[in-house]
Amino acid sequence: MTIGGKTIDQALASLSDMTAGAVPIGKDEHLQRIARAQAYMQAQGIAAIYINAGANLTYFTGTRWYASERMVGAILPAQGAVEYIAPAFEESTLKDFMLVEGAVNCWEEHESPYALFVAVLKRMGIMPNTAQPPRVGICESAAFFIYDGIRPLADGYALENARTVTAHCRTRKSAAEIALMQRAKDMTMAVHIATASILHEGITTKEVEEFIDRAHRKVGAPAGSYFVIVLFGEATAYPHGVSYVQTLKPGDTVLIDTGCKLHNYISDITRTYVYGPISERQRSVWNSEKKAQAAAFAAAQLGVPCEEVDQAARRSLEADGFGPGYKLPGLPHRTGHGIGLDIHEWPYLVGGDKTPLDVGMCFSNEPMICIPGEFGIRHEDHFYMTENGPKWFTEPAHSIDDPFGLQR
Repeated sequence: MTIGGKTIDQALASLSDMTAGAVPIGKDEHLQRIARAQAYMQAQGIAAIYINAGANLTYFTGTRWYASERMVGAILPAQGAVEYIAPAFEESTLKDFMLVEGAVNCWEEHESPYALFVAVLKRMGIMPNTAQPPRVGICESAAFFIYDGIRPLADGYALENARTVTAHCRTRKSAAEIALMQRAKDMTMAVHIATASILHEGITTKEVEEFIDRAHRKVGAPAGSYFVIVLFGEATAYPHGVSYVQTLKPGDTVLIDTGCKLHNYISDITRTYVYGPISERQRSVWNSEKKAQAAAFAAAQLGVPCEEVDQAARRSLEADGFGPGYKLPGLPHRTGHGIGLDIHEWPYLVGGDKTPLDVGMCFSNEPMICIPGEFGIRHEDHFYMTENGPKWFTEPAHSIDDPFGLQR
């Protein structure tokens, strides 16, 4: 049976650790990323970038550090070695977390890290020049206070968004990154199947959320669920959930959106189906969602602007009477987002994003249909771009009667 029929213990017993052979990104690949970024910076005339603590710092250096009210990050010049900047009392800890080693420039608590940043640029040979200011990128994920602290001290430098460099590199995933994402998604798909099997009348969304977290740990995600949204009935019309707990009833639409992390890379899959009898309305809307998802996938060809993928999904939905545009009932948000170290990354499958699809780019495909007062249907799978076009990480839902294709 696809939906229901198992106890929680039986469902957990059906799962096992799926992480064997999954290898984290190694130092050599991080060094390759740095070299690729520097080559791009040289070609674009960018003298240096500041990489803030968080996903960008992890991506380029392998050094995991969470952003806080203190400036911690790395300075990557277009030529030369990467160097770090951190509070003096954190120096030993930062070195312990380092994968790509580099000098640590330290500031005491009463000193200005922003003045230190400018001083390091000068020592690196990146000198201020009011006539022809060197271009210095500031990490787009850095809090405003960091930019605000550097700005008045950066006379003779042209500060800009480092996204030009970080997005150029991070959007094009390597084979190793795609392999980790594939495994994480396989893990979450196994959790989805197990979760569907425990549903029964009277179960609450909170109980399902708790099971999903345990199931993710069982398949090998050390932190359990990275996130989880469980919705029943009318609440499924709200893309990111509601504030109250719901209880499952026969005929309810069930929407479950969840994912996990594996060696820093994220999965994110949504499945929508019906518990018990399926109405013709549910069946019709479910199939319209499947068609829209397929239309987006078909449009995702190399060189095509991202916005065209979104437009293809909307044309399909409008042909079935939804929309137009963001109007409800219909699709109120973008068709998809990039994914990798962050759950939402550039580029985006949305109107206005003209980024051409390129090899290695990874996206969600989730043109959700929301019908206020009734229900919502979201099929969310991810694909990545190959030299031959798009390839699914996970195959789309099979049918409303057999969403996981277990009865084929």
